[in-house]
Amino acid sequence: MTFFLFKLTSFYVKGDILLFFYMNVISLFAGVGGFDLGFKNAGFTIIWANEREKDIWKTYRYNHPKTILDKRDITYIPAHEIPNCDGIIGGPPCQSWSQAGLAKGIQDIRGQLIYEFIRIVKEKQPRFFVMENVSGLLQRKHKTAFINICSTFNQIGYTLSVKMLNAADYGIPQDRKRVFFVGFRKDLGIRYQFPTPFPSKVTLHQAIKDLQTNVLSGKANNHSNKERCVIPNHEYMTGDFSSRYLSRNRARTWNQQSFTIQAGGRHAPIHPQAPKMIQQTKDTYTFLPQKESLYRRLSIRECARIQTFPDNFLFFYDRLTTGYKMVGNAVPVQLAFVIAKSIQKQLLE
Repeated sequence: MTFFLFKLTSFYVKGDILLFFYMNVISLFAGVGGFDLGFKNAGFTIIWANEREKDIWKTYRYNHPKTILDKRDITYIPAHEIPNCDGIIGGPPCQSWSQAGLAKGIQDIRGQLIYEFIRIVKEKQPRFFVMENVSGLLQRKHKTAFINICSTFNQIGYTLSVKMLNAADYGIPQDRKRVFFVGFRKDLGIRYQFPTPFPSKVTLHQAIKDLQTNVLSGKANNHSNKERCVIPNHEYMTGDFSSRYLSRNRARTWNQQSFTIQAGGRHAPIHPQAPKMIQQTKDTYTFLPQKESLYRRLSIRECARIQTFPDNFLFFYDRLTTGYKMVGNAVPVQLAFVIAKSIQKQLLE
């Protein structure tokens, strides 16, 4: 048997060849590190991450203690100060491309941060990269910017594959459509093939039924209960629902997948214990009379489960709005894992 020996993280048998897999990855716009955890679970090593939002730092450091966390604004970090790596992953801010927002795209300074991701890929020349963003990036109004982004990846030496994936197709109990850009360095001769959807879907019952009890409402002004939570982060935001929220049914059943877990607590989906909302007019829904008490928002821990974070992944915050934001902005761990495993496989073929 022939051996190719690298630092042991995981191994694969290919014919009569034993392959040891070890690759370093850096994470840009890391957030709390859902992307990072998925790649780590797949056998990659996250050696360095960048995140400038101070409300996230404690959560990232607690859950990724072996990763160097750089807190600077990415626009001021020279590429030579970033470690060499085999892969780069990240999700540049998406608000500029969101259909729910103003969708200013590349005209918004946040939308331009995509080019910071490209700048670092160009300078570091990793074997591969994975970039995630909202489905709004594919809107007709952003067509020119989208074509330019794809063209730029090609110009800096990468064979690019782009596809919108629904997380629900890959073992995540949530309808969540996001665009993924995956590139392999051209000298590798690989065109990335996206993973095949799973044969069945995970339901809310499977994901969060055991969390139906021991949940707490937020303290005054939706401050965290912290150590009072029997289950860490199992607390939900209280307060009125906006007219925009009430313009649609926001309750899914136990046998369905959740609506998209968003970054705003006020728009968290309703817990599946609640009956389907009643339509009054085209854009007005109400709660079933005498069942109003069942209509609570999903807790932060329930949202984290739906995002496929393990229960030992802890979120630190003072206000519940911050907790929901951290969870909602993350790439689902399971989806990151599936993509990471497919990249592994294609690198080793």
